[in-house]
Amino acid sequence: MYLIETYIFGRVFRMFLSALAPVLAIIWATQVLGRINLVTDSGQSIGSFALLASYILPNIIPVVLPFAVIIAVAQTFHAMNNDSELPVLDAAGMPRRYLYRPVLVLTSLLCLVSFSIDNFVEPVTRLGMRKTIAATYADLLSSVIEEKAFRKIDDGLYVQISERVKGRVLRGLFVADSRDPRYEMLYYAREGAVDPKGGTLIMKDGEIHRKAPTGSVSIIHFDSYSFDLSDLSESKGEAKLRAADRDLPYLLNPDVDDADYKDDPLSYRAELHRRLTDWFYPVTFALMALALAGSAHSHRERKVHPLLPALVFAFAFRWGAFYFANRIENGAEPWQLYAFAGSITVILILVIMRSGRRLGRRGSLIDGCETVMRKHFRRGGAEGTSA
Repeated sequence: MYLIETYIFGRVFRMFLSALAPVLAIIWATQVLGRINLVTDSGQSIGSFALLASYILPNIIPVVLPFAVIIAVAQTFHAMNNDSELPVLDAAGMPRRYLYRPVLVLTSLLCLVSFSIDNFVEPVTRLGMRKTIAATYADLLSSVIEEKAFRKIDDGLYVQISERVKGRVLRGLFVADSRDPRYEMLYYAREGAVDPKGGTLIMKDGEIHRKAPTGSVSIIHFDSYSFDLSDLSESKGEAKLRAADRDLPYLLNPDVDDADYKDDPLSYRAELHRRLTDWFYPVTFALMALALAGSAHSHRERKVHPLLPALVFAFAFRWGAFYFANRIENGAEPWQLYAFAGSITVILILVIMRSGRRLGRRGSLIDGCETVMRKHFRRGGAEGTSA
């Protein structure tokens, strides 16, 4: 790289980190706080909560990263113009490729990072998060619930134990289950224990009171009864593997005997094509920022900060990508997603090439937007005067 390229690369990279860190921290905090009930409801330690928080972080990096890129590029070039650096480079006749090349090199590296996280790191952390939550709720009865205190395990499910003894044995069990609207169930048992896998609560020497909506109650005495906890642990921890939990090799060649794949094969198809397009968005967003802020201009020419229209275009593009990805899950052809993302990228390249070889030439995308807005307001004012 030339000296000017190294300078631009360093400024964009520092601005990228400055934009990525606070945005990532805010979104990460909101996601982590949504799981705070793991500590409050299940009595887990702060270590378990920190482990869960570390699993969440890779899930949001690929989403935040392109927006940090567009903020960094737009803000850097806007600051260089305000410092008269772009006009000086324009007056010196420097070709534009020396401005764009460091940005494209940086965003290409970020594309590789995004691809690696999205296809290899994120599936592993998703699976770890699901297993952590499932194990927490599966172990809730045997080690967390306080003695002689009612605890809500799930909506409509409450448990109380009188005493906990060695060997994961529970004495004086009371379970109230009203999750099924057809009837209410009350379980009493002198003794019980949760199996090592956490999928079954085995109760001994007790009775079941079943109350129907009509008010009639039937009582059943039992010597041994198994209360299924597998649905509870799966619903809380979502232990069942979905398309988003699979890595790229599995999505390219899914197991046809997989129960979840049989139930919804289109979700695996949509997830595959989403991952094959999302990783390239840092380059697309960088081109968008260059088209809006990559030209020299005077302060009288441009009234709008380029970051504002850049973010508007970025959110519109991201919404369109989500829309076409969801259409694949509903049966649409994948080429629509590739056509949308590819056409936007090609248009941005053409806009940048058309804006001129030298920095001083007008014709950038933001200049065009301002021209249209200026003509619109002038036309509206003229019509009002004639009226």
